[in-house]
Amino acid sequence: MDAAALQLLAEHGIDGTAHRARQLTPAMLREADLVLSMEKSHVGAMTRLAPEANGKIFLLDKWLLGRDIPDPYRQQREAFDHVYGMIKQGVDSWLRYL
Repeated sequence: MDAAALQLLAEHGIDGTAHRARQLTPAMLREADLVLSMEKSHVGAMTRLAPEANGKIFLLDKWLLGRDIPDPYRQQREAFDHVYGMIKQGVDSWLRYL
């Protein structure tokens, strides 16, 4: 994980040190109850990877503006702060449906 992301998470009381990226597989999508994506193109790619999981793959920002949430990787800290806020709003918007 990017050092800026780790620091930002720590500042919000979240320990990201155990996070390890993994390659997404069709089995992971089939086994999930809900899959939230940051970008519309990711929703499409996941749907193509596992068409049978289509009904549980959604955009994180679905209940707000339906916008993509950009990846701040290799950008300045301000970009991470901005994206963190977008992710938090997206997560909060999903809570009433979970």
